Amino acid sequence: MPTTVWGNIIFALAPTICVGLIFWFVMRAILRSDRTERKVYARIEAEERAKLASNSAETH
Repeated sequence: MPTTVWGNIIFALAPTICVGLIFWFVMRAILRSDRTERKVYARIEAEERAKLASNSAETH
């Protein structure tokens, strides 16, 4: 255990800061992956709609 005031402050705040940083990194990764997944899904959906439109135009 630290015996100085500053040592006690750091010893008390370090776990909270570390857990907060880990939480922030995890949430950032989740939000970025969700954003990327939505972009990919929208691109695939647009491609499928274009295929469907071209197929229906060919039959008419």
